[in-house]
Amino acid sequence: MKGKMNKRLIAAVTVGGMLLILVLIAIGVLKEETQGERKYHIILIPKTIDEKNNFWSALIEGAELGAEEFGVEIQVLGGTTEEDYAAQNRLIEQSIEERPDAILIAPCSFIYTTEAIQKAVNEGIPVVLIDSVVDQNIAQSIVATDNFEAGKELGEFTKSILDSESQIGVISYVKGSSTAAEREKGLRAGLGEYEERIYDIVYCNSSYQRASELTEQMLKANPEVNVLIGTNEYSSVGAARKVKEMGLSGKVKVIGFDNSVEEIQLLEEGVFNGILIQKPFNIGYLGVEQAVRAVKGLPVERELDSGCKMITKMNMYEEENQRLLYPFSGQQ
Repeated sequence: MKGKMNKRLIAAVTVGGMLLILVLIAIGVLKEETQGERKYHIILIPKTIDEKNNFWSALIEGAELGAEEFGVEIQVLGGTTEEDYAAQNRLIEQSIEERPDAILIAPCSFIYTTEAIQKAVNEGIPVVLIDSVVDQNIAQSIVATDNFEAGKELGEFTKSILDSESQIGVISYVKGSSTAAEREKGLRAGLGEYEERIYDIVYCNSSYQRASELTEQMLKANPEVNVLIGTNEYSSVGAARKVKEMGLSGKVKVIGFDNSVEEIQLLEEGVFNGILIQKPFNIGYLGVEQAVRAVKGLPVERELDSGCKMITKMNMYEEENQRLLYPFSGQQ
């Protein structure tokens, strides 16, 4: 009897020992796999990094939240001005050398950024375009405002505030930018028969100061211009500042694009008649989401419209519009 008990005991110990060994092996393998995992590395290249510009700041914030939620590392590289496509091209080439898992790019130029992006594609790096596009269909996904429709909405709103003698001045930003071109096309479509009221379209190169200077020059050159349209934050704020400075608030109607604290204040003051706001936070967040899907080989959206909305003094205090005007993380 005693011998049988010893054999059973030995068998039990042996089985228990084997189970323990198997558990330890499994834990070791899992530990090695966990330690071996690496986070995907995504590089974001906006047109510019400008803390004073709400659009780019919100877009970067959205991308950073997306990176946190999807468990990836994000590196942000950008130049100091939106029109400097040469500097952006150098950043793209620098990024290619770093071999990231994906690149998010807001192209500075519709034409002159294409070649640099093509180099990334040729290296097998997934590319997602955000905000703007290029003249070749080379990106895996595009996340942006539908700029033609946004411009059209600007034009339709402008028609509603024209008087019989109104002349329109357009303060745009970077000539050759895909977003600027599409917004101008949409604006003309929205104005319809009133398109002939456009006195001039000028470009401020995304400079508040230059937008103000061009506004003053236009108003002095043609006193019949009593409606101004800005097509991005720089052009809109620069124009509105000058109208206010010249004591023309209310006499010269101003329609803006994008939203910042200053734009909201100028809307409250009545300098702006309306501002068409984008959803840059969404653009950044969704851009990262599409990049992660591309890296993992999952289906991506070929084009995603992030949306926009016209805000006036009459509707700015509505709850939904307050969330859009003050885009806290996750609330858009």
